[in-house]
Amino acid sequence: MSQGTIKQKMPQQDANKRVNNFSEVALGYDEETAIKEAERCLQCSNPKCKAGCPVEVDIPEFIELVAEGKFKKAAKKVKEKNNLPAICGRVCPQEEQCEAECIVGIKNEPVGIGRLERFVADYIRDSEKVKPVKQDKGKVAVVGAGPAGLTAGADLAKMGYQVTIFESFHKPGGVLTYGIPEFRLPKEIVQDEVEKIKDLGVEIKLNKVVGKIKGVDELFAEGYDAVFVGTGAGLPKFLGLEGENLNGVYSANEFLTRVNLMKAYKFPKYKTPVYVGDKVAVVGAGNVAMDAARTALRLGAKESMIVYRRGREEMPAREEEIHHAQEEGVEFKLLNNPTRILGDQDGFVRGMECVKMELGERDESGRRRPIAIEGSEFEIDVDTVIMAIGQNPNPILLQDTPEIKTTDWGTIKTDESKETSKEGVFAGGDVVTGAATVIEAMGAGKQAAQSIDQYIQKQG
Repeated sequence: MSQGTIKQKMPQQDANKRVNNFSEVALGYDEETAIKEAERCLQCSNPKCKAGCPVEVDIPEFIELVAEGKFKKAAKKVKEKNNLPAICGRVCPQEEQCEAECIVGIKNEPVGIGRLERFVADYIRDSEKVKPVKQDKGKVAVVGAGPAGLTAGADLAKMGYQVTIFESFHKPGGVLTYGIPEFRLPKEIVQDEVEKIKDLGVEIKLNKVVGKIKGVDELFAEGYDAVFVGTGAGLPKFLGLEGENLNGVYSANEFLTRVNLMKAYKFPKYKTPVYVGDKVAVVGAGNVAMDAARTALRLGAKESMIVYRRGREEMPAREEEIHHAQEEGVEFKLLNNPTRILGDQDGFVRGMECVKMELGERDESGRRRPIAIEGSEFEIDVDTVIMAIGQNPNPILLQDTPEIKTTDWGTIKTDESKETSKEGVFAGGDVVTGAATVIEAMGAGKQAAQSIDQYIQKQG
């Protein structure tokens, strides 16, 4: 039964208030609103939305249960396929995936699938009891406790495998913990989801850098039947500009890690301050760039700007994140590209030189290629520059295991089953694709878990 042409409005903090705190921006649906939104679903006989979900959630089924007020059953239905629903409901780009396939969306706004997923996950958060599964099918080592590793580990545990996840940081979650800000994804939510995976019987060993403390071959020698590599893409990219080594230049990865994982926003309780000054320039226009620009405002910057070489239509960030950034006062300096970073006599950033751009023909990405306008250079005064132009995989594990073949970009090569060139070693997520979305990494982890199960069972 369809009601209304637009989604039920998501309650959120007022922009003028939230820019001064790190509390969650979107506040979630209540029961009445969730039911109204669920009633917009047509319950199609041939639902396209399921095909748009990388982890294959039975979307119409769980939405029908929400419409009937059966919230716990709806959450159970979601968790049959998705081990991290409270996270996905907050940060996944449903508008490009399941909601992009929604039939309602042909003439109206699609059903708010992500919002409903978040609602049911939050509804059972405090009451859900997870029972461990008998683990008698074999042992699997998972390297990396990010979205791909957590998903692969949870799915394998449900299949009956003894799973150990090796995480290099002192907290699990990967990009969910160190990369995405508190105001978009509260770390309490991440911790709760991780604890439920541990309740399945998954062991997580922290501060363990595979490739340093031990190698892949040593894991096999210890009795593991297969290894899944889900180490993500945490090695930041830079432009190679003059002045990138000045004090006050950060990669977005370092900046957000210090704020999120090291709790810089709680200084002086946590002694990990981050200096931003009055004016901050963030180079790039993806979700990470929006996160960095919005975080800078919350750390006290008077001005925070996005510097991007293309135009508004080419920005890769989610529309929701761009909208929130604009509401909070982030300035967008589009069709501008940095050419060098300027420093003072003490080695600190004092400004950035940029060149104006115009758009030419479309390139291999499908976006119009930016072309520098000769003689259009200009300077902007900034105290901090944050580079948010992407990340590559960290090569530590691969240096220890040269048999695992990689691409020219440093990502791991896999076949359709997610197996690498080294027998028994599988990989998925950003370490294979390069920096992508949380849900795509989870989908890769799910597919790899199925392949690992098949591989081990064939071994007898």
